[in-house]
Amino acid sequence: MFNRTLIAGAMMLTSLAAFADGTATPRIDRREAHQEKRIDAGVASGALTKRETKTLDAREDKLAADEAAAKADGNVTKGERGKLRAEVRRDSRAIHRKKHNARTAAPAAP
Repeated sequence: MFNRTLIAGAMMLTSLAAFADGTATPRIDRREAHQEKRIDAGVASGALTKRETKTLDAREDKLAADEAAAKADGNVTKGERGKLRAEVRRDSRAIHRKKHNARTAAPAAP
């Protein structure tokens, strides 16, 4: 949980600095942060298993890597933004499906 909070904070700082050079993706950054909170809530409620959480975290890591790759040349094109938005939407749907399926995390041992 701490790791995700640290990553979300770093992404927000990066997005502020990126505004000046054409690589700003504030909407995508906000959605990434919101999705991290949704994953954390699913873990806390027991709606997500460890395996589901690991899969969702891997998807979020891939999104962050794809965003960094899009920003690498100093400009995020309209096409790159579209691909990132599509990836964010896919990840959001995956979070919803995994939180609302029949699987639940095993209760913690007392």
